[in-house]
Amino acid sequence: MAIKELLTDLACKNAVVNGKKILKLHDGQGLYLWIYEDGRKYWRLRYKIHGKEKSLSLGVYPVVGLKQARQLAQAERIKLSSNIDPSIDRQINKQKAKEATTNSFEAVAREWYTKQTHTWVPSHSKDVLRRLEGNVFPYIGLYPISQIDAPQLLNMIRIIEHRGSYDLAHRVLGMCGQVFRYGVATGRCSRDPTADLRGALTPHKKKNQAAVKPEELPNLLRAIATYEKIGDKQTQLALQLLALTFVRTNELIRALWAEFDLNNALWIVPSERMKMRNEHVVPLTRQALSILTELKTIAGDSRYLLPGRNPNKPISNNTLLFALYRLGYKGKMTGHGFRAVASTALNESGLFSPDAIERQLAHGEKNEVRGAYNRAEYLPERKRIMTWWSDHLEAIEKGADVIPLFGKSI
Repeated sequence: MAIKELLTDLACKNAVVNGKKILKLHDGQGLYLWIYEDGRKYWRLRYKIHGKEKSLSLGVYPVVGLKQARQLAQAERIKLSSNIDPSIDRQINKQKAKEATTNSFEAVAREWYTKQTHTWVPSHSKDVLRRLEGNVFPYIGLYPISQIDAPQLLNMIRIIEHRGSYDLAHRVLGMCGQVFRYGVATGRCSRDPTADLRGALTPHKKKNQAAVKPEELPNLLRAIATYEKIGDKQTQLALQLLALTFVRTNELIRALWAEFDLNNALWIVPSERMKMRNEHVVPLTRQALSILTELKTIAGDSRYLLPGRNPNKPISNNTLLFALYRLGYKGKMTGHGFRAVASTALNESGLFSPDAIERQLAHGEKNEVRGAYNRAEYLPERKRIMTWWSDHLEAIEKGADVIPLFGKSI
């Protein structure tokens, strides 16, 4: 015999406490509507399991109407028929949902990102986060990291490739691989599925920064020496200093006068401005010190080595690149190209150890043990490197042979 349902929609709507602190209206089979003095109404299911009476909240009226409340109550009774306690089952599901949120790909990726940022320069940190937020999180960010498989990753990568961004696709997949490996290390997933996509991505040709050939370097130096005729003196000196020091363009542009120890002929670039986040020492040669003297006159009271129109800010990132364009070297030379030219010349000279050259180039050390960076490592030899390079540039600008290799000229 069916149990009579006591409540109606109208009764639920019009129910008031009538002076009581709480009124409990029974709908049958343990379903109640609780009404409080302030007018709030809640559905609750009373039940008995293992000899103990318990109750479970089923929602707020009228958001949960009478019909829906009965359906929810019936679903919980089905659990009871299988000897499942609805209250405990709900707690378990809440914990699973919490874990799913904590262990989502986005949550793990942001945790990994936070762990890594102190090792990156700000510009690289911004690039990583922008790529994750724009290319990854919208597609797999909400999924538990342990449930993401290779086909799902490939679908995400295909979206990037469809835009023709093949290099970005490889970079994004590489970042995802680092996140998955962090997830494995922290117990959130069991493996890195990016390895399964090896060979599945569209190949891309890595673009090297444009750099002149050794035999073209003298003409470039002579062109820079005349830049004042078509541009400004500060930019000319900056290009010459970039050639002499072969630092990264951003490291030069954002340089502060406080970083220069002119008495000891050293430029100490702080770790926060270096790509590899290690403090870097640049020995200053006679030629570099001469340029710095001229730049100081131009900079005046600005704290920046190369102040822009606003002396409280440095020149823009593109100033030196556009200067090379004006000299006719668009597509032929970039600020970064001086690093490539110097690296080639120094290594082919046979005069210096590869390790000392790499340290002066401030390249990252792949061997983590050797990577414990000592800013003064190989410093005596690095001073000889910088002196040789400065003298070499000075000589070839004046018309000497390009690069003497083991007693021969090329």
